[in-house]
Amino acid sequence: MAMRCLFLARKSLNCVGRLQLFLSNDHRALIGLYSTAAKHWGTGDNCNGDDTTDDSSHTMTNVRLLEMRASKLEEQVRELTERYKRAMADSDNVRKRTQKFVQDAKLFGIQSFCRELVEVADLLEKTTDNLQEEEGQRLAQVQDRLQGIFTKHGLNKMSPVGDKYDPYQHEIVCHTPAEGGEPSTVTIVKQDGYKLHGRTIRHAQVGIAVMKQD
Repeated sequence: MAMRCLFLARKSLNCVGRLQLFLSNDHRALIGLYSTAAKHWGTGDNCNGDDTTDDSSHTMTNVRLLEMRASKLEEQVRELTERYKRAMADSDNVRKRTQKFVQDAKLFGIQSFCRELVEVADLLEKTTDNLQEEEGQRLAQVQDRLQGIFTKHGLNKMSPVGDKYDPYQHEIVCHTPAEGGEPSTVTIVKQDGYKLHGRTIRHAQVGIAVMKQD
């Protein structure tokens, strides 16, 4: 009986020893497994790390593309703005030229008619000088009335005597000695000149003073 109990005790001790050895081996294996996993995690050998890097690179690329597009759009806006300003300036110049053309057409559209009309005034003036006093006075009134109508519509007779010779207003037909006067000044008018709204439509035929040569 004692021998049997001793045998059973030894057998139990052997089982306990094997169990301890098995548990010890499994413990070391689990520790090694955890260590390997930790190393892989530390070195970045995981899928989540690669995805984060790719997303960041993709985001930076999109930002650069948007910046390039924004720069191109700003350049296009500046170019279109300059074109718009030039077009507006050209349009304003055309408008001003058109207005000037219309205004000149209104003012000087009767220029040819006025040239012929002043010839009638010349004939009337000459006729008045050759008539007797009473008849001459009547024609003088008509002449004054005619000159008033001329002035009302911007047609004015020149009064160049004493003025400096101006080739844009005067036509020299004779010369007179400059006796105490300044040379190149108008001394006599042979035919009256006229201006329409400041523009010469007929030059005055004048004589100018010149220095007398010994």
